[in-house]
Amino acid sequence: MILGIGSDIIDMRRIERTLARFGDRFVDRVFTVEERRKAESRAHPAATYAKRFAAKEACAKALGTGFRASVFWRDLAVVNLPSGKPTMKLSNGALRRLATLVPAGMRAQIDLTITDEPPTAQAIVIISAVPDR
Repeated sequence: MILGIGSDIIDMRRIERTLARFGDRFVDRVFTVEERRKAESRAHPAATYAKRFAAKEACAKALGTGFRASVFWRDLAVVNLPSGKPTMKLSNGALRRLATLVPAGMRAQIDLTITDEPPTAQAIVIISAVPDR
């Protein structure tokens, strides 16, 4: 059962400008340590940050809150499963919000797809409830 769907598209140049203007202040506010490590290890960190920014926006929309009701940027982290597949790891207010959406006897499954065609990046998040086994 689908609990929420969110999508976001962003111009990577916007993130480039934000990084140039605010630097670590922006990065520290929005991204987890692991997300920073991954982005900074890439040839084009701004593109990696942009894709993760879009994923966070899409996930906040799928939760039905946006960035309010105790859901903050760093409560939503893009992580990769051992297979390489991206997903979201929620914590704090985002995790509490997710718990309110999931019916008894079910668990949340978060599916994420991220794509880019410079200068844009797009992310789609689908939050589903699946049987808890």
